[in-house]
Amino acid sequence: MREIDRIDRKILRAMQDDGRLTNLELADKVSLSPTATAERLKRLSRDGFIKGYAARLSPQKLDRGMLVFVEVKLDRTTPDVFDAFAQAVRTSDDVMECHMVAGGFDYLVKARVKGMEAYRTFLSDVILSLPGVRETHTYPVMEEVKNTDKIPV
Repeated sequence: MREIDRIDRKILRAMQDDGRLTNLELADKVSLSPTATAERLKRLSRDGFIKGYAARLSPQKLDRGMLVFVEVKLDRTTPDVFDAFAQAVRTSDDVMECHMVAGGFDYLVKARVKGMEAYRTFLSDVILSLPGVRETHTYPVMEEVKNTDKIPV
């Protein structure tokens, strides 16, 4: 994979700011011809720098206003338990992110639910029913101070 240059970085920053830019608008922002811009954008996508495009939805408008983080500790830390847990977590629509972490617990789960009652159902029906779960600690979010998907480029 080849290195990206200053113009590629400008393209990536612009696309992070607004993924709906037309090629003409993007070319204007990065001071390139539309043809050269389109070729660079294709290459950045092909080389995996751009993983896809999506709309950011309003959790509040879609009755998913409560954000929770859940620390999960497993009863055993063996490959089969890790695999079973990861496979089961992938099937839950409520789970937005799940990360295996180092430290005092095994996984950090990020989920969006309607409210506390929905969270209690999610905890008992989803999290506690996952393979190998021994202990959980939940952190409901009181205020989202910063929420971004942007990566410094």
